[in-house]
Amino acid sequence: MPLKTWFSVTKAASWRNSAEVVDTFNTASILPDDRIVFNIHGNTFRLVASINYSRSTVFVKFIGTHAEYDRINAKTISLY
Repeated sequence: MPLKTWFSVTKAASWRNSAEVVDTFNTASILPDDRIVFNIHGNTFRLVASINYSRSTVFVKFIGTHAEYDRINAKTISLY
Protein backbone atom coordinates (compact mmCIF):
# COMPACT_ATOMS: atom_id res chain seq x y z
CA MET A 1 0.00 0.00 0.00
CA PRO A 2 2.77 2.57 0.72
CA LEU A 3 4.11 2.22 -2.85
CA LYS A 4 0.61 2.84 -4.22
CA THR A 5 0.43 5.97 -2.07
CA TRP A 6 3.80 7.16 -3.40
CA PHE A 7 2.60 6.52 -6.96
CA SER A 8 -0.69 8.39 -6.45
CA VAL A 9 0.98 11.41 -4.88
CA THR A 10 3.71 11.47 -7.51
CA LYS A 11 1.28 11.12 -10.40
CA ALA A 12 -0.75 14.10 -9.15
CA ALA A 13 2.31 16.28 -8.50
CA SER A 14 3.65 18.98 -10.80
CA TRP A 15 7.01 19.58 -9.18
CA ARG A 16 9.23 22.29 -10.65
CA ASN A 17 12.37 21.42 -8.67
CA SER A 18 13.77 19.07 -6.05
CA ALA A 19 12.84 21.41 -3.19
CA GLU A 20 9.18 20.93 -4.08
CA VAL A 21 9.65 17.16 -4.03
CA VAL A 22 11.09 17.40 -0.51
CA ASP A 23 8.15 19.62 0.49
CA THR A 24 5.89 16.72 -0.52
CA PHE A 25 8.09 13.87 0.76
CA ASN A 26 10.08 15.33 3.64
CA THR A 27 12.27 12.24 4.04
CA ALA A 28 13.40 12.25 0.39
CA SER A 29 17.09 12.75 -0.31
CA ILE A 30 18.33 14.86 -3.21
CA LEU A 31 21.13 13.48 -5.39
CA PRO A 32 22.94 15.05 -8.35
CA ASP A 33 21.40 15.02 -11.85
CA ASP A 34 17.81 15.44 -10.64
CA ARG A 35 17.76 12.12 -8.82
CA ILE A 36 15.79 11.64 -5.64
CA VAL A 37 15.83 8.79 -3.13
CA PHE A 38 12.45 8.15 -1.55
CA ASN A 39 11.96 6.26 1.70
CA ILE A 40 8.97 3.96 1.35
CA HIS A 41 7.09 2.34 4.24
CA GLY A 42 9.05 3.82 7.10
CA ASN A 43 12.39 3.42 5.31
CA THR A 44 11.87 -0.32 4.82
CA PHE A 45 12.17 0.20 1.07
CA ARG A 46 14.03 2.72 -1.07
CA LEU A 47 13.01 4.04 -4.45
CA VAL A 48 15.47 5.94 -6.65
CA ALA A 49 13.95 8.12 -9.35
CA SER A 50 15.19 10.55 -11.94
CA ILE A 51 12.89 13.50 -12.52
CA ASN A 52 12.58 15.62 -15.64
CA TYR A 53 10.90 18.68 -14.18
CA SER A 54 10.25 20.44 -17.49
CA ARG A 55 8.27 17.43 -18.76
CA SER A 56 6.79 16.41 -15.40
CA THR A 57 8.17 12.92 -15.89
CA VAL A 58 9.46 10.57 -13.20
CA PHE A 59 11.68 7.63 -14.18
CA VAL A 60 12.00 4.92 -11.54
CA LYS A 61 15.58 3.65 -11.52
CA PHE A 62 15.46 1.30 -8.53
CA ILE A 63 13.02 -0.14 -5.99
CA GLY A 64 14.30 -2.43 -3.27
CA THR A 65 14.81 -3.03 0.40
CA HIS A 66 17.08 -0.79 2.41
CA ALA A 67 19.68 -3.59 2.43
CA GLU A 68 19.51 -3.91 -1.37
CA TYR A 69 19.82 -0.14 -1.70
CA ASP A 70 23.01 -0.23 0.35
CA ARG A 71 24.59 -2.42 -2.37
CA ILE A 72 23.93 -0.05 -5.29
CA ASN A 73 25.21 3.32 -6.38
CA ALA A 74 22.06 5.44 -6.52
CA LYS A 75 23.86 8.10 -8.56
CA THR A 76 24.58 5.78 -11.48
CA ILE A 77 22.06 2.92 -11.37
CA SER A 78 20.06 2.59 -14.57
CA LEU A 79 17.51 0.13 -15.86
CA TYR A 80 19.05 0.27 -19.32
